[in-house]
Amino acid sequence: MRHRFAESGQGSGRRDLLWQGLAVGLLLLAAWLVAGKVESELAARGIRSGFSFLLQPTGFEIGESLFEFHAGLPYWQAFLVGFANTLRVALPGLVLATIFGALIGFGRLSTNFLLRGLCAAYVEVFRNIPLLLQLLTWYFLLTEKLPLVADAVEFLPGFFLSKSGLAFPMLVDGALDWPLRGALNIEGGATVTPEYLAVLLGLVAYAAAYLAEIVRAGILSVSRGQVEAAAALGLSASQRLRWVVLPQALRLIVPPAGNQYLNLTKNSSLAVVVGYPDLVSIANTTLNQTGQAVECISILIAVYLLLSLLTAALLARYNERLLGKAGQG
Repeated sequence: MRHRFAESGQGSGRRDLLWQGLAVGLLLLAAWLVAGKVESELAARGIRSGFSFLLQPTGFEIGESLFEFHAGLPYWQAFLVGFANTLRVALPGLVLATIFGALIGFGRLSTNFLLRGLCAAYVEVFRNIPLLLQLLTWYFLLTEKLPLVADAVEFLPGFFLSKSGLAFPMLVDGALDWPLRGALNIEGGATVTPEYLAVLLGLVAYAAAYLAEIVRAGILSVSRGQVEAAAALGLSASQRLRWVVLPQALRLIVPPAGNQYLNLTKNSSLAVVVGYPDLVSIANTTLNQTGQAVECISILIAVYLLLSLLTAALLARYNERLLGKAGQG
């Protein structure tokens, strides 16, 4: 009997796989037909199509890049610069938003009334102001309210903040290169622009408000009885958090937190409003110069879809590991 059930399950699995393959094939066929129709319509109107423009020189400079770029390089390298700039703001944003979101979430559960109230106020304020408005506000504060670079504020040793951005120590050949205040400028170290800072601060502040609520809800989902039982066994507060609360809370925190990570990655496309040269900004400039609207939009769709699918796959894998450990426990 068990053998027959196993064979039935295998047959059902093969049928499901067959139907899924058929669905994918139909989608690819539909996409091919649509692409052919679009190409013929564009050709009839004398509009160029295709991705050969990616090999042509751009003719424009990019103000901020992780590697060397000049106007004589082709468009595909410009898109690569934009992609690198997108990752440059999205990846640190994910880390910082997770840290601040967790701290604020724990703060909302504090027995200290003042700390709990401040964390609650933070969540309500930053969660209910549109991200676009927050980005513009951060950009205004950084470019209008900070002093000139000659009067930069040194808020930590080696960290200077001014209208020109943030200067900080950088590791060069195994040694730290410290920025120093010069007569008219900050010399040495590394610098990030106010545009980059505005995007990073806006994304982190916005995402952290949502992650804080996710963390708070996950911790509250653990029954009070288990925490009290752990205390009765003599576990300290940190041990109860580490061995009892977090392992159970993470199973509920990770899936909705993954959605916020996806949102942060996609919301980085709003960087164009403050002049940060991310992928959308590069695509917009390219579109205006070449008129290759379909191709530029297709590149944007493909890149953001790839980033979203990769993020979702990594989080799903991590969640499976959590559930597997919980099942073994």
